[in-house]
Amino acid sequence: MRNFDFAPLYRSAIGFDRLAQLFDDAQRNDATPSYPPYNIELIAEDKYAITMAVAGFDRSELDIESERDTLKIVGRKQKDETQKNYLHRGIASRDFEHRFRLADHVKVVSARLDNGLLSIELVREVPEAYKPRRILIDGDNLQLVQSQAA
Repeated sequence: MRNFDFAPLYRSAIGFDRLAQLFDDAQRNDATPSYPPYNIELIAEDKYAITMAVAGFDRSELDIESERDTLKIVGRKQKDETQKNYLHRGIASRDFEHRFRLADHVKVVSARLDNGLLSIELVREVPEAYKPRRILIDGDNLQLVQSQAA
């Protein structure tokens, strides 16, 4: 009962292939990274934050890239040339690559590294052309509909 076939959606809907692909990707559990641990927080209606624990990584070893609907965070540790003899090694220092899918109009605002936590702020900025407009009957002008909160 857990497997869904989205083939009918692919052949009967136009322009929703990205939505079906998101569902397909979400069903796959094999590529779900668990390192490094992270939080996704809803700060306000259109503001989000990703906090990732990247202890031991320097700013120069982290790369953040935003392209279209994907946010990619890559950590590449510098190789330590000195040989160490560990009695116990519990601190992970492996490379990672983590991808987040971004909704339409979500953009990265800032990123900072503080005390081993990488914080990335995101905001959804809907263009004026996509906001609802009130159309007056027998009128020539369009008026922007004010939101319920305003």
